[in-house]
Formats: sequence, C-alpha cells, structure tokens
Amino acid sequence: MIAQFGRSLFESGHIVDLIIVVLIGEVLVFLVRRRESFANAVVAALPGICLLLALRASLTGAGWTSIALWLALSFPAHLADLWRRPP
Repeated sequence: MIAQFGRSLFESGHIVDLIIVVLIGEVLVFLVRRRESFANAVVAALPGICLLLALRASLTGAGWTSIALWLALSFPAHLADLWRRPP
C-alpha cells in the first residue's frame, strides 16, 4: 500500500510538486525571519524550481525539449542569483 503510494507519487511527478511547495514555504520563512526582499528570495529559489520542473518533466515522460527548456532556463536564473548576491 505505502509502496504503491510512493510509486504513484514519482510516476505522476507529484513528488516534485510536493518539493516545490516545501521550497516555497522555505522562501516564506526566509522572508519573515531574515526580512529579505521578495525579489532576492524569488531569484534565489528560481534556479532550484527550474531544475525541479526539469525533473518533473522527465518523471512524467515529457519530450526532451521540455526537459531541455527547464534546464536551459535554470542557467540564467543561476546567473541572476549570483549577480544579486553580495560579494
């Protein structure tokens, strides 16, 4: 029963949805506790979200172009994150 539930979480890609919800919760905690700007928090989370969406596309059997798109979008997101961080 539990194994089937776990398998369906991965096969449907919903495990990635769950991880993204946790990541958004982490961003909200980060905003409240550190009093960080919303833009900085979103830019910090965006590369991870793009990579997670590439994983979701892969798990659900999407074409290689969808996977490549999310992977390609993660690179400028990483660059933006690095650019916004103080030295």
